[in-house]
Amino acid sequence: MNVFLWVVQILLAVAFVAAGAGKLTQPKEKLQPRMPYVEEYSQQQLRGIGALEVLGALGLVLPWATGIAPVLTPIAAAGLGITMIVAAQVHRRRKESFAVNLVLLAMAVVVAVGRI
Repeated sequence: MNVFLWVVQILLAVAFVAAGAGKLTQPKEKLQPRMPYVEEYSQQQLRGIGALEVLGALGLVLPWATGIAPVLTPIAAAGLGITMIVAAQVHRRRKESFAVNLVLLAMAVVVAVGRI
């Protein structure tokens, strides 16, 4: 079970680092062709979302890997799960697909429950 959880944690962390880094480093206009929902948010809000995603990804891996405050790993997973619930609602309201959000939510729930 530990190996399975590590695989899920790492895949989830990679997904959130990639998504968050894009929001942190790219201007809103450059993100819009791939992420049409960004039109609803300011550049600062997108940077904040990106920072939360990157920090959540680090929280998925670092505490458990280092043994320093490993309780933070399921908390980070739960926080990213909440982020995916909110993201799914945004996509649903915009009549966009939110399947990816549900997959990431399921992965976050597996990590949160598995690491408690």
